[in-house]
Amino acid sequence: MKVGELASALGLEVLTGNVNLDREIQSGYTSDLLSDVIANIEENSVWITIQRHINILGVAKLKDIAAILIPRNLQLDQEVIDKARTESVAILRGVLSAFELSGLLYNALKRG
Repeated sequence: MKVGELASALGLEVLTGNVNLDREIQSGYTSDLLSDVIANIEENSVWITIQRHINILGVAKLKDIAAILIPRNLQLDQEVIDKARTESVAILRGVLSAFELSGLLYNALKRG
């Protein structure tokens, strides 16, 4: 499944335009602790987190993730969104909780 397909399937808002929408997703990871994500997330994953500061982009680039998914319709500073576009990191946002989005992501990836 590609990032753009996931966004459409789950009704997610794409905050970064066309960045990485054609990128394949292989897995997902939910955590708000940056060191945990660095230690455990797999390449080409979707990272679900409530963190919204600029450091999430460094983690995303370091671990080569497919997209960051922000739950509960939480707001991001425009600076973070602009930097994400520059760094080619897709940021998606959904209205559901991290728990609910994790389950939906899991099911979407299992269905293919």
